[in-house]
Amino acid sequence: MNAVSGGTWILVLSALFFWASAFAGIRAALKELEPGHLVLLRFLVASSALLAYALFKKLPPPAPRDLPRFFLLGVLGVTGYHTALTYGEVTVSAGSAGLLIATSPIFIALFARFLLNERLPAAAWAGMGLAFLGAFLIALGEGGGVRPEPGAALVLLAALSGSLYFVGQKPLFSRYPAASVTVYTMVLGTLPLLAFAPGFLAELKTASKGALLSALYLGLFPGALAYLLWMQALSRVPAGLLGSTLYLNPTLAILIAWAWLGEIPHPLALAGGALALVGVAAVQRFGR
Repeated sequence: MNAVSGGTWILVLSALFFWASAFAGIRAALKELEPGHLVLLRFLVASSALLAYALFKKLPPPAPRDLPRFFLLGVLGVTGYHTALTYGEVTVSAGSAGLLIATSPIFIALFARFLLNERLPAAAWAGMGLAFLGAFLIALGEGGGVRPEPGAALVLLAALSGSLYFVGQKPLFSRYPAASVTVYTMVLGTLPLLAFAPGFLAELKTASKGALLSALYLGLFPGALAYLLWMQALSRVPAGLLGSTLYLNPTLAILIAWAWLGEIPHPLALAGGALALVGVAAVQRFGR
């Protein structure tokens, strides 16, 4: 089992940087857009950008026999994950949401074990536990506490759905380039979001320029570009090993807020970030 290489780390950290910046964009856009309309707008933008990329790169279309798998993965990774997460963020505190999403690497490793027969040594699982503890401390320090909330089940559903999405793509990489897998799952996963079309155009007319720009950013960068980068990395590295790097996401979010917005992180969050870094390093070291 190979560790994440230097070139792959560049792909991973770039994707994580964009994903870490998405939480602020979602919060900003939700002030004026309904959750369903935000998800639809975001992925109409992402799908349009990815289709343009596919035409430019002359990516071959998927084989008809693979279309059901692409559609199912799109429903899991786009329709399910982002709808559940966006609606969950309406009522769930940042701390609770961050902690629930931090279960994703554990789910990815478990699904990869049973669906792909990928194994992580005990020491790597210990590193995963350490990183999760770091995520818990970040949640306590930065998110206003962790407590039962109405939307918590939706955020946990998002974590499960996204984990199945990442693991389920691995077999496709033997027949398709990573870019093709990204484009076709994203586009097909956007189609069910058209269920949110009623009232969509009317709300766009009344939304401010700032809200629309936030949605545009979410579609182009945390949406299209970040997924292209991540899938390229996933095509090179076992799913369980790569999934552990998601623990760097809340740490990056703290650093971005510190450097960009001048938000001084809570000492608990700094300690959690340090633990997450150590935990991910342990997974990468012992997960070979």
